[in-house]
Amino acid sequence: MALIKSISGIRGTIGGTPGDGLSPVDIVKFTSAFATWVKLRQQRDHYTIVIGRDARISGEMFRNLVVGTLQGMGIDVIDLGLSTTPTVELAVEMENAHAGIILTASHNPKQWNALKLLNEKGEFISAEDGQLVLEIADKEDFNYVDVNHLGSYHQVDGYIRKHIERVLALPLVDVEIIKNAGFRVVIDAVNSTGGIAIPMLLKALGVEQVTELYCTPDGKFPHNPEPLPENLRDLSEEVIKKKAHLGISVDPDVDRLALVCEDGEMFGEEYTLVAVADYVLKNTPGATVSNLSSTRALREVTEKYGNQYFASAVGEVNVVEMMKAENAIIGGEGNGGIIYPELHYGRDALVGIALFLTHLAKFGKSVSMLRATYPNYHISKNKVELTPDLNVDEILEKIQVKYKNQPINTIDGVKIEFDKSWVHLRRSNTEPIIRIYSEAESMTTADNLANKIIMDIKEFTTEMMLK
Repeated sequence: MALIKSISGIRGTIGGTPGDGLSPVDIVKFTSAFATWVKLRQQRDHYTIVIGRDARISGEMFRNLVVGTLQGMGIDVIDLGLSTTPTVELAVEMENAHAGIILTASHNPKQWNALKLLNEKGEFISAEDGQLVLEIADKEDFNYVDVNHLGSYHQVDGYIRKHIERVLALPLVDVEIIKNAGFRVVIDAVNSTGGIAIPMLLKALGVEQVTELYCTPDGKFPHNPEPLPENLRDLSEEVIKKKAHLGISVDPDVDRLALVCEDGEMFGEEYTLVAVADYVLKNTPGATVSNLSSTRALREVTEKYGNQYFASAVGEVNVVEMMKAENAIIGGEGNGGIIYPELHYGRDALVGIALFLTHLAKFGKSVSMLRATYPNYHISKNKVELTPDLNVDEILEKIQVKYKNQPINTIDGVKIEFDKSWVHLRRSNTEPIIRIYSEAESMTTADNLANKIIMDIKEFTTEMMLK
């Protein structure tokens, strides 16, 4: 069993003993801690929290525990039911609520679930606030209300439709040109809430020829739900079979977007953001942001338009924080997560689809031809396992010294740039591991760069062990 407390929320496998997995006891404890944090933060007479969930098998059980706990804390609950992460984020703002909770483990397999925690703006709480929630949970410093002050419960339908209406109202979304393009699209929604939202969005955009794969929101994931190439073979084959223009895949909570070209080849999840940013930058001057482990292609596309690119620490919260600081017009992460502030500060596959289809319709050619217009980079992902007694920070410091003549960024681990290649080293917060991401214009070069850094790490660890 597993229980992970991190910047992205409280995640765990369902079941097990308390503290070992995400048991009912843990769900109540962390929900109570978050409710306490909300009260301490805002000091009001009444509080409202919006919740929504993906279609996981454990979702209904999870929802019941969260709702009952919030009511027991005296908090009114607005339940969107089956929803998406970006829809809940928008609903917090539209309902003038004081916080939000999304019940989803995102791309994790079916045995997982999680609490994703939102502040009153509908944005993920900061690392500092997350630490406060964990401290409250550790102390079990909760105070439940008496029977006369229990919170209310309201189910609200139609928020996915409201979300779509907000997307369609964006100036850069051109419904007419999408409709006239006559796109044939295949979608894989991994039997979660994307199966509700994406067909509804495509219909609203005037896309009439849609083939649905795995769009029954019953939580029975037909494959690993992370939208990676190895998990999208069925989608790829169906795109070719149906002679479709495009394949669309989303993760269970619909904040990540992966695309498949008309020939069945992957567009590349790193390039979802690159393509959408290209379209936005053509129409709106401004800065862009992605995290340190995302492709260099976004920087090159941004600079092509005479604008500035900024790199943040890994994590959506960090990307959003830098986007606000630099007044960025678009940003996100290389996992297919697009953040478009014109709509809201959160990764959103629905706005990504609408902007991409507008871009493609105006481009007037195939998806593979559009992909060919962007710089071609390849990312290699590796890790080095260390013994628990080794000082990981000391190893990272030695790496910095060795490559001191190269541009180095240390806001999140160590990132070293080599002309048009880079390597990013990040330590794990939970185990003695250094994760190594490298990017170059060929996979061979990216792998070689990673292997060179791995050899450096092994050399340093040997020296440290001989001391």
